Amino acid sequence: MKIIAFFATFITGFLLIYATVDMPDWGDPNSPPNAHVSPRYIEKVILETATPNIVTAVLADYRGYDTFGESVVIFTAGIICLMLLRRTSDD
Repeated sequence: MKIIAFFATFITGFLLIYATVDMPDWGDPNSPPNAHVSPRYIEKVILETATPNIVTAVLADYRGYDTFGESVVIFTAGIICLMLLRRTSDD
């Protein structure tokens, strides 16, 4: 059973490393996000959102559902931790 787990881990690690070969270099200004997405946000953020802060506009307006989903996950994890760590009195 340990050999199967070892090979599964090895194959998964190899595939993850192999997938990074086609990724652009770290901080490459010509990568797709830097060449297409960022300039659009910078140019149109005031017109589309009326928010002067670009980071706030991206998190709240453009990615609002994603940010809300992340908040729900964190809140749910916190509630579950409280439920697991609560003390009950067994008299």
